[in-house]
Amino acid sequence: MAKEKTPVTPAGRVLRAAGVSFTDHLYAYEEKGGTAVSARELGVDEHVVIKTLIMEDEAKKPLIVLMHGDRQVSTRELARAIGVKSIAPCTPETANRHSGYLVGGTSPFGTRREMPVYMEETIAGLPRIYLNGGKRGYLVGIDPQDVVRLLKPTLMRVAI
Repeated sequence: MAKEKTPVTPAGRVLRAAGVSFTDHLYAYEEKGGTAVSARELGVDEHVVIKTLIMEDEAKKPLIVLMHGDRQVSTRELARAIGVKSIAPCTPETANRHSGYLVGGTSPFGTRREMPVYMEETIAGLPRIYLNGGKRGYLVGIDPQDVVRLLKPTLMRVAI
């Protein structure tokens, strides 16, 4: 069987340009499988597979939330912490428009539109994380400190 070629994505370009060391991980994408499928396919704990969520506040201003694969975001706590009335997930079409990526393949790197990034603070303490590389079925393994350095996220505790 031929080795699958690593996709060239805006996320990969950003990481390479910044000199960030990362590993490529291709897997068989399953529609609506989420982080449970990617963790199973990579043979890692779902806690270290990080979701990239595109959300928006009541004024429709988009933002990125990075969350452990096995946890959910308390939108109420997030809204309170950043001083807005409400936060809600974007529709897939809106998320695609803001990020430039298809939902299921959204990376926090190389998004079409610059957006504030909020990250569950416990992610920063992990030795290695896996997050989307900009295509469905493609994750990158990366040191979370590189994520902090590049994205400069606001660290928060909003997991439930």
